[in-house]
Amino acid sequence: MSVQTAEAVNEVALVDDLVARARVAQLAFCKDADQQRYDTAALAAAWAIMEPTRNKALSEQAVKQTALGNVPDKMIKNHRKTLGLLRDIRDVKTAGVIGDDGLTGITEIARPIGVVGAVVPSTNPAATPANNIINALKCGNAIILSPSPKGVEVCASLLSFIHAEFDKLGIDHDLVQMVPAPSSKIKTQRLMEAVDLIIVTGSQDNVRRAYESGTPAIGVGAGNATVIVDETADLAEAARKVASSKTFDNATSCSSENVIIVVRSVLEEFLSALHENGGRVLDADDATQVKAALFEGGHLNRHMIAKDMATFLEIAGVQVTDAETARFVVLYSDEVGEQARESGEKLSLALTLYVADDFDAAVSRAAQVLEFQGAGHSVGLHSIDDDRARLLGSLLPTCRVIVNQAHCFATGGSFDNGLPFSLSMGCGSWGGNSIDNNLHYRHFMNITRIVRPIDSREPTLEETFEGYWQQAGR
Repeated sequence: MSVQTAEAVNEVALVDDLVARARVAQLAFCKDADQQRYDTAALAAAWAIMEPTRNKALSEQAVKQTALGNVPDKMIKNHRKTLGLLRDIRDVKTAGVIGDDGLTGITEIARPIGVVGAVVPSTNPAATPANNIINALKCGNAIILSPSPKGVEVCASLLSFIHAEFDKLGIDHDLVQMVPAPSSKIKTQRLMEAVDLIIVTGSQDNVRRAYESGTPAIGVGAGNATVIVDETADLAEAARKVASSKTFDNATSCSSENVIIVVRSVLEEFLSALHENGGRVLDADDATQVKAALFEGGHLNRHMIAKDMATFLEIAGVQVTDAETARFVVLYSDEVGEQARESGEKLSLALTLYVADDFDAAVSRAAQVLEFQGAGHSVGLHSIDDDRARLLGSLLPTCRVIVNQAHCFATGGSFDNGLPFSLSMGCGSWGGNSIDNNLHYRHFMNITRIVRPIDSREPTLEETFEGYWQQAGR
């Protein structure tokens, strides 16, 4: 047996041991369980990340270890995403009988899935795993995390805080585990194969591997949030929201605006409003230089991803006007596709701008962008015409149309919209995903249905085909 093969065998055995321990802990956790047991465990995990001192420590560690984003915004994200999730699940039943319909004779009983595996990204190394952990515990599951290489230490710290809360309650640590460092594809692959459900946020390679693993899988698609500003929009408010969203956590979110399409008649006024909010439109030469630096070697430059404005500009080698108040750059473009990489996701303080002659042209351009990248994820609209929002929802390959909101705050759920709080947005068949909504507690449970006989409801042929026969004949 070669050394490499021996190492692989050891890595597989390590993951199998984690899963075996998780199964023992999960069976004990759900045996004779009531809702309070699940809720208390979920609250323990939530407090582990929301307690202010721990939240700050996790945020500082995340920025130090991953070199992505900034501490204040990560603290806000950890707090608000977790608090919003707790609001969503507070009164939800996930244990025992959750539905009893006398009309259909069906009783629904919530059941745990078992052991959940979750592959989590470096962009949100605390908030995303916390979200998965809380949902898993709420539904009576154990969970094992597979963090990205950059996020391993942050994940380990989060679990230490959770286990400290578990100790107060006598909860088994093996309910929440992680694959230990060093990260490897072998460990992640084995986790995907060995658990009862695999959740993947981040790398599209991991999403594909999860779907091919033979385990029920939920993966989420690539972002490339594309937003239209039409001639009816409140331009000052739209610019403020775009700027706040684009710059939050240095654009680590897959929901940050990447492409904005502006109707020509309001272009100058909107750009003026963007400038007031820190947006700096680059001339052709500077834009070319930024694109060359950002897509060095055909791939996103990791030294520019989720970096602050000063670092971004220094690496790109460009200067901007009113630099002391600059927050992001705006790149004009008139092409879409591989030859215009700026039309795709940038995960940085760069926003691509297209100009459309009218709203119909803007819709056509948005369709082109989504065809290139980001299908299924989300589009945005700043407009007072709700019929246009409905049109986008009917025509474009998207699972979300975000209307008059800061995109990255709204797409993953907000206190002022109705979407579930989540850090993982399903993109439906357009994005190659098994779900088309925000990942939430319902994806972490099975339902058993007791089916009883009821009075027959069999229709006659005449009742069924009368309308069709009138139209087409018998």
